[in-house]
Amino acid sequence: MPACTTNAHALTGMIARLDAPDFDRWAAQIRSTGGCRQPIHLRGKVEHYDRATGRLLHRYTTRHEPDGVLRLPCKTRRASRCPACAEIYRADTYHLIRAGLVGGKGVPESVTTHPTLFVTLTAPSFGAVHARREKDGRVQPCHARRDAKTCPHGRVMSCTAKHRPDDPHLGEPLCPDCYDYTGSVLFNALAPLLWKRFADSLRRRLAKLGGLTLKDLREHLTVSFAKVAEYQRRGVVHFHAVIRLDGPGGPIAPPPHWATEDVLTQAVHHAAHVVSALVPAIDDQPARLFKWGQQLDIRPISLNGDLNEQAVAGYVAKYATKAAECVGTVDRRINPLDNLDAYNLRDHAGRLIAECLRLGSIQDLADLRLTQWAHMLGFRGHFSTRSRRYSTTLGELRAARKRHARDHEVSTGRLLLFEEDTVLVISEWTYAGKGYSLGDQVIAAALTGTPLGGPYER
Repeated sequence: MPACTTNAHALTGMIARLDAPDFDRWAAQIRSTGGCRQPIHLRGKVEHYDRATGRLLHRYTTRHEPDGVLRLPCKTRRASRCPACAEIYRADTYHLIRAGLVGGKGVPESVTTHPTLFVTLTAPSFGAVHARREKDGRVQPCHARRDAKTCPHGRVMSCTAKHRPDDPHLGEPLCPDCYDYTGSVLFNALAPLLWKRFADSLRRRLAKLGGLTLKDLREHLTVSFAKVAEYQRRGVVHFHAVIRLDGPGGPIAPPPHWATEDVLTQAVHHAAHVVSALVPAIDDQPARLFKWGQQLDIRPISLNGDLNEQAVAGYVAKYATKAAECVGTVDRRINPLDNLDAYNLRDHAGRLIAECLRLGSIQDLADLRLTQWAHMLGFRGHFSTRSRRYSTTLGELRAARKRHARDHEVSTGRLLLFEEDTVLVISEWTYAGKGYSLGDQVIAAALTGTPLGGPYER
């Protein structure tokens, strides 16, 4: 659609909305979403009945709302889709991680005495890529080699550029034809399995170091963790994890005396280097054995040091709202029948997605669901996970925020309070779309002070 036509549609929509008699109610709905970029539209009703008499006590219906819908925040975790909702998710994740380090949210403060490490598990190399290197605060050449070899495709495997942090070449292979795209995609797909095997191996090693059987370990020790996946610019994931040792009851009990920080460090080293995942031979490709990369970072968390609880919680929470956008891919699923050229992808991201689609068509790899997760470059795990006893949950944090908002509305008279045991609640809701029209998008941005985007979708 030409720009002049688009602007005309937006102006017409703005005038219609501003002149509407229910504009104030529409504006109140928009403000209540907290600046959500793609609010969900619901159509329906809620009715409260007296259980004893069957008398209708109260009814709410969206028929009298602007456009006949109720607008609610989308609550996505992806900052690329909705920065406002992702910020709430980030803040919740921050408090979840921090509570497991210093207490609060149902976790005792004594947890600060438990051995705790911040561990980073990386991916192996799949080929040389452009990188920003620093030494003593000075930027170094990317891949400076006096005797650089020429690859079979005629490219000299050297780069003397001192890349800027925003250089689009960062993460791109020095030779795309030499880069192991198959290995990169398969590693992403197997990364959740590698993490599971790492966690299992970690417990087995701790049991051995403590002179216990794995079955008896749970009666003496609990391994609690919270982790997040981060994409590197080259398109592979690595994991950042907070790993803590507790007693058999979780954070409420101290670990046994032998379960020290040094013992946990030894167990992490061992588990990271012994676990692997095998992909059998497929088509013309040999069998592949995947392991974690050689760069293993293990750092103790100190309340008074550089790596304190605030730094760790902030670091983990930041990546909980991101995905593969830094690689240049898209943030939603790709139709395998689509023309990838229409997505305007970086060449490296396009090759990774194309490899996902190719491998996804191979029957022996059907369980990896690579076609379904092509936009994630093969990774199909949860970005942010925690063990059951690490700390509170995101659901509990959301419930507490909901109770606070409800109590506020009751105290100000904006919400009627009924006894739950004596009232029957019947609700009917249907999805009616999401997002904004062109005109509404401009007004909503002015109301909330947040850049909003995304067309209305039914």
